[in-house]
Amino acid sequence: MADYALTLSDAEVARYRIMADSAERAERHLWTDAGAVPGARVADVGCGPGAVSVRLAALTAPGGEVWAVDRDPQALAIARALADKEGAAVTTVNAPATATGLPAGTFDLVMLRHVLAHNGGHEQEIVDHLAGLVRPGGSVYLTDVDAAYLRFRAPIDPAVNELHDRYREFHRRRGNDLEIGAKLDRLLTAAGLELAYFQGRIDVVNPPPGMRGPAWAARDAMVEDGLASAEDIARWDAAYNAMTGPATFFAPSFTAYARRPES
Repeated sequence: MADYALTLSDAEVARYRIMADSAERAERHLWTDAGAVPGARVADVGCGPGAVSVRLAALTAPGGEVWAVDRDPQALAIARALADKEGAAVTTVNAPATATGLPAGTFDLVMLRHVLAHNGGHEQEIVDHLAGLVRPGGSVYLTDVDAAYLRFRAPIDPAVNELHDRYREFHRRRGNDLEIGAKLDRLLTAAGLELAYFQGRIDVVNPPPGMRGPAWAARDAMVEDGLASAEDIARWDAAYNAMTGPATFFAPSFTAYARRPES
């Protein structure tokens, strides 16, 4: 399975929290429709620093519990600290998305957000595993990107555009599919689930100063893969620092969920 390339700096953790805020505003009704209700058992697989996990825990209280699963110990430590701070009923599990070790057929809802695009060649394997975790009537809920529709609005320095072009090439070489969002419905039905919802949206994002996004967070991995040099990073850093005025991103994503048949 491909290695996850984004370094969890403080700025990257802040980005996850902004994404979680946006996701909850747009999707809260979908989360509850899919099964995030009081008393529910929920798994948040590929949870990262747990920003969505604690929100799911709030929806499933009282009586519910969320299992936050990630293969990155650093991310899980942040998720654990956040859950403790919020007093959220969250259990952290260190495991990959293809083999979580969670008990099969016991969850009301299993969620996976922005993970498939980083695991090229294993997308169906992951969704098949998640489908086996839900009880009859339970749901698997997926959200992921389609970078084909990603847009930026000026002022954007040409060097920053170069960084994003290099980031796309980085994923292509690793076999990752940055357009996987538009294929979520097929992954779910191929796993034997009954599709209940499939839609896309474009979020208008005005990041706060200092927030640079996933391409910047993957810079060290791109150096390791021979797609960037220290000089490139210095040039990109200078370009970010020289940018004036707010940058606006139009970020596309797709969401789908499907239920395990009752019989």
